[in-house]
Amino acid sequence: MASVSFCTTALGSSRTYLVPFKLNHVGRTTRKSSIRQSMTTRAEVKFVDSKEAEELVKLGGYVIVDVRDKTQYERAHIKSCYHVPLFIENTDNDFGTIVKRTVHNNFSGLFFGLPFTKPNPDFIGSVKKSFTLDSKILLVCQEGLRSTAAANQLEAEGFQNVACLTSGLQSVKPGNFDSVGSTELQNAGKAGLVTVQGKISAVLGTALICFHTPYAFW
Repeated sequence: MASVSFCTTALGSSRTYLVPFKLNHVGRTTRKSSIRQSMTTRAEVKFVDSKEAEELVKLGGYVIVDVRDKTQYERAHIKSCYHVPLFIENTDNDFGTIVKRTVHNNFSGLFFGLPFTKPNPDFIGSVKKSFTLDSKILLVCQEGLRSTAAANQLEAEGFQNVACLTSGLQSVKPGNFDSVGSTELQNAGKAGLVTVQGKISAVLGTALICFHTPYAFW
């Protein structure tokens, strides 16, 4: 706090006194802080199901931004959506990345058909190039996790009208959205060995039944 002195003359006296006092900036600082806080208040992200998402697009003027990686997007995506991946394939060739990518490809990549990825450093910049802060944006991914993370980033950047598809595209029903791709939207996250796991289980199950009941089909 700043210290300021002023002169005063006592009543009935010829003496002049210097009286120190402190200029209190608390009120002014508090007011500025409250103004700054109100200016940076974040808008609340909307979380909607597939039916509500459909209404936001058709009636509310929302545009769809798909934040999945390239492989899932190419398997199936909503017509006329924007594709801005939150994660991109990691092709770095430092020793640590090579080891992690090898482990990933031998497990997650093999079973789920997912590439080894890293955060997209251009995600925010790409969104800002296509949309203003007051644009109405519906974020979608396969399970709802990446879209939630993307919504938090956009909210922090000042976007005011952001919605997320709860549980992701795996929860949509045929007919909710027109789609493009080689599979249904809800199945775009399935690849690798998981796509044949059900068939293998069915074959093994039938074989076991036949083995334990050899005369069942006679």
